[in-house]
Amino acid sequence: MTPNPRQAQLLEEVQARGSITVEALAEKLNVTLQTVRRDVQRMADAGLVARFHGGVRVLSSTTENIAYRQRQSLNADGKAAIARLVAGRIPDGCSLFLNIGTTIEAVARELLRRKGLRVITNNLNVAMILSDNPDCELIIAGGLVRSRDRGIIGEATIDFMRQFKVDIGLIGISAIEADGTLRDFDYREVKVARTIIDHSRETWLAADHGKFNRPAMVELARLSHIDRIFTDRLPPDPFPALLADAGVECEVALA
Repeated sequence: MTPNPRQAQLLEEVQARGSITVEALAEKLNVTLQTVRRDVQRMADAGLVARFHGGVRVLSSTTENIAYRQRQSLNADGKAAIARLVAGRIPDGCSLFLNIGTTIEAVARELLRRKGLRVITNNLNVAMILSDNPDCELIIAGGLVRSRDRGIIGEATIDFMRQFKVDIGLIGISAIEADGTLRDFDYREVKVARTIIDHSRETWLAADHGKFNRPAMVELARLSHIDRIFTDRLPPDPFPALLADAGVECEVALA
């Protein structure tokens, strides 16, 4: 399913809290209990949330991400705000890595009128977006195309990325856990992202608020490996302290 705006808001509330009662959701969304129960059932059937007696919680799966089409519609306003903020920090004449993720694709849309950029990407969606910018030199990595989201992964991708050293490596992520680890679901994607970190003078992370306190299987890096994080809400505890200890600059976008 593709969540409607009310269901997307419901999912954001669940992600922000971890778990929440049906009554609290009804009050927050200003709808009836019956409407909330119906939405929760549909979203549980689609694998977006997990139900328990009287409430709903985030999925605890560490092995599989939410489907790409569903991720596109989740917190679209927050991702757009992050994208505007990130794009505003990227100077013209800059070299960039852009990797996989719907937030990264939102950033690419905000770069369409920028000049003198050189962008290296392992994301065919990013490449399609930025191909409309005649003032952007676009380089696409080779490798295995992951059909569900058009990400390019694998050893050939890693070998290709190792040729470059860019000003900014901009990465997305699926999960930031409370121990300060950045995590994702596909080890092949993670290996490419690690290469991006190693071959960037600065590493920026774009992650909406739903990524905090979310589990995923494969460790990509730790907060100390990035320089800036861009998000759409103040991170919950314990992340402000973790970011400060790691020396990471946190910028919060206003939707």
